Amino acid sequence: MNTNTNLTGKPSVDRPWMKFYPPQVANMEIPQCTLTEYLKNCCPGSDIAAMHYYGADIIWSTIFEKAEAAARSLRALGFGENDQIPVFLSSVPEFIYLLLAAEKIGASLLCRDNTIEENVEAVQKSGAKAIIAHDYLSQSDLEMYLSGSAVEKVVLVDACQSCSRADMPEYIQKSLDSRYSAKNAEGPATMNWDEFLALGESYTGTVEALKDYNRPLFRAYTSGSTGPSKQVIHSAHTMIAVVHQMNFYAGSGQFRPTWMLACLPPALVAVVVSGLLMPLSSNKLLILNPFCAPEDIDLEMMRYRPNSWMMIPMFVAFLVRNGRITDDYDMSYLLAAGVGCEACNNKEMKNYQKFLKDHNCNARFTTGYGCSEAGSNMTLPMMPYAMENGSVGVPLPVDIISIFKAGTHEELGYNQMGEICKYGQGNMLGYDDPESTAKALQMHEDGRVWLHTGDMGYMTEDGVLHVLTRGKSPRHGGGDLATLLMENIVADADIEGIKDEFFVIIPDEKYPGRFLPYLYVILEDGYTVEDIADQVYECLDPYMHPVDIFELPERPFFHFKTNRVGLSQKLIAGRKIRNIKEKMDTRTARG
Repeated sequence: MNTNTNLTGKPSVDRPWMKFYPPQVANMEIPQCTLTEYLKNCCPGSDIAAMHYYGADIIWSTIFEKAEAAARSLRALGFGENDQIPVFLSSVPEFIYLLLAAEKIGASLLCRDNTIEENVEAVQKSGAKAIIAHDYLSQSDLEMYLSGSAVEKVVLVDACQSCSRADMPEYIQKSLDSRYSAKNAEGPATMNWDEFLALGESYTGTVEALKDYNRPLFRAYTSGSTGPSKQVIHSAHTMIAVVHQMNFYAGSGQFRPTWMLACLPPALVAVVVSGLLMPLSSNKLLILNPFCAPEDIDLEMMRYRPNSWMMIPMFVAFLVRNGRITDDYDMSYLLAAGVGCEACNNKEMKNYQKFLKDHNCNARFTTGYGCSEAGSNMTLPMMPYAMENGSVGVPLPVDIISIFKAGTHEELGYNQMGEICKYGQGNMLGYDDPESTAKALQMHEDGRVWLHTGDMGYMTEDGVLHVLTRGKSPRHGGGDLATLLMENIVADADIEGIKDEFFVIIPDEKYPGRFLPYLYVILEDGYTVEDIADQVYECLDPYMHPVDIFELPERPFFHFKTNRVGLSQKLIAGRKIRNIKEKMDTRTARG
């Protein structure tokens, strides 16, 4: 506990977390430059490998040369300043080339990884006449783009454009093959990557736009796992602001660390900022592994033995669940083991930390916090403090995070639960919708524009942030439902028979603006819901009591997160069916 008596009671003024940072970090300034300039300044040498892609090492000079070539080709394809370039690629080298190329011509990449209908909608809104996708785009999806938007040309990128398929393990090849359909995209509207680059070779017009690191460069849609999907817009500066504050994470002064990025697509802001740009700019060898199936993540970790990799709870769950990592397997090569994407309850934290310790991993299992609107990470782990109860560490050194009374500009004190808000240079430029932007980015009385995340939590006197739930979810009769808080109470009760558990909260049909909780449990063999129900209700406050408890064979995932959206939709659909049945039974009885 902080014994500093000089605290004002306002985290935004006190910034108590700064005592944890050394002077060279605490006094850092965010570079004012383009993304290309930033990477060139961080480049350890033009002939040094920047990326490893299925057996192929890609050196730094190749990155900048390919980006230059792609910029000429984008111009030849008709793209110019302030245009949006729809890109539907996995985390392959060509994505990096295109990002730097877009910056050179003054355009922005537009990424989305939702349904084909939603992707077509994004392209239609962009007004783009060309898109870039992988060669496993299906003919039917191609036709949807051509008929549902202004698209006239599609550049198809071979998944093995920068590597040899023969260098992929069989299970990676199998995963890649599963992406191809019976009828892949073809026809006069398509061209391959080599043909695309050839366009630029004969282009004689202006290529480079006026330098502006504050113009839109990267647009990505949120996954929709916590609400309607929105287009988040970032500039080179907002991304560099986050990357620069994180470059020392998982570093080593004794050797050059490796960093693996597996499965996760660049349609996610965190992947581009923290998964691609951060390791590239901090002299780590970036291992690109986009076609690994999530269920094979353990095989790829054992094959590459990375010093760090972009973990999420789903990946760690597969490491534990698959059972292919033997008891004597040594994981001491890991320098860091931090997860983001979604919160872990106390039981998960303990189980995952035990798994690492049992396999000789010296890294402490931690959770971070961030969001697309904040440019990815907002916090860094704080090792001296317990990694429990939603602890996600302290704010990045240049940023300010504080807690405000939900829906207001009233800053709260320490250990008071409210809405988590962030001020900093990494905040998004906005959404593509002005009304939504105005709700998220708000000018406060202190003259700062704060990002209102919608997440609820509190901050301790030491500046350690605890995140407990998404938005306010009041229950009829009193009490706010906080998912992680409730999960931790059940976890800490250590109820015999419960392996894992999580809550799903849905709107209360009878009381608008109010919500109802449901509990999902994964049980030990031989146990039933009836065996654990009484103890669940006993440990929770009455307002937290679940309407019902359901058993699942294992935690389900969707778009890399626990599939609460799918389960909530199922609950709401089931409720509608019950209502219809009750009405029919009533009519039958009256008849």
